[in-house]
Amino acid sequence: MADKAKKYDDNKPGRYYVDKECIACDACVLCAPDHFAMHDEDGHAFISLQPDSEEAEARCKEAMEGCPVEAIGNDGEA
Repeated sequence: MADKAKKYDDNKPGRYYVDKECIACDACVLCAPDHFAMHDEDGHAFISLQPDSEEAEARCKEAMEGCPVEAIGNDGEA
């Protein structure tokens, strides 16, 4: 389970975030490319855009559920 206290500063503010357990597998970027990006220098994913529609929410949730190391979190805050 992702830890909000260990989330990357690169994450855009909002309920979804990626924490420091990320292994840069790219799965979230492939699943929701409009909302996740890879940090080129540090080699980790981050939330580049919080979801703003039901479709985007579904993609982010799918990415979170598919993360092999559970590095994506949703704290429920908007």
